Amino acid sequence: MDGGWGYLPARQSWLEPTCYALLALYQDPASVSAWERGWSLLRSWQLPDGGWRPAAPVSASSWASALCVTLHCVQESYDSSFERGLQWLIGSKGSEGGFFERAVNTVWKLPVEYDRRWKGWPWSPDAASWVEPTAHSLLALKKASRKAPAGAIARRIDEGERMLLDRRTNDGGWNHGNRRVYHVDLPSYPETTGIALTGLQGCTRDNLERSLDLARKYWMETSSPLAKAWLAIGLRNFGRHLPAPASPTPPDRDVMVTALEALASPNGGHQWLKIA
Repeated sequence: MDGGWGYLPARQSWLEPTCYALLALYQDPASVSAWERGWSLLRSWQLPDGGWRPAAPVSASSWASALCVTLHCVQESYDSSFERGLQWLIGSKGSEGGFFERAVNTVWKLPVEYDRRWKGWPWSPDAASWVEPTAHSLLALKKASRKAPAGAIARRIDEGERMLLDRRTNDGGWNHGNRRVYHVDLPSYPETTGIALTGLQGCTRDNLERSLDLARKYWMETSSPLAKAWLAIGLRNFGRHLPAPASPTPPDRDVMVTALEALASPNGGHQWLKIA
């Protein structure tokens, strides 16, 4: 084993579940050895451009580099690896809103309705912005801003927040990226609403009460462990009280979901995903 975690037990290690496992195990005295091996693997996956590969066989930087920057902040490891990762994150942008797209939209009105001035973060380089990578990147930059020069970070945070607020659906939540297509309002999803709220911590540009109320409603109703975990993380980090579960849920075979459930628990590590 290389020290990382896959999405399922005994599978190839990937950056995303490894980061969440490390967050869930952080400061657990019984897991020091496992944590150090995972941290060592994560550091070995950083590429020359400053980003991190998503898995050993892949040679391109991944959106999950944002999680690595967050982990550096949690551990207060503000070294050259952190600095290079931070610069990669600041420089990563969605591809939408170019001159040609804006010109076409002026004449023909493209079917996807959003403000093309605001760029978030893409899943992969040279692709369009989406809600989830934008929220994770905002969280990383907000945590990093306490130890890094504010100028470029503040500008990207401002733009990313504007992008998320522009993509919010009519019910106050978020889906994966678009609020309206072909003149039809699209619905929000529970898990992406929780993730978006995690990235919007500290946002003073808009009142998020309606979104937080929707998130609580989703948390009460959803049967999805992934959605429930992200909603709990978002709500708890906004100071919203949630009742303890009536009975413990059996462990999920999905390593990432299990790690997120641990972070989302009342006494879990959701504070590691809090901006202050």
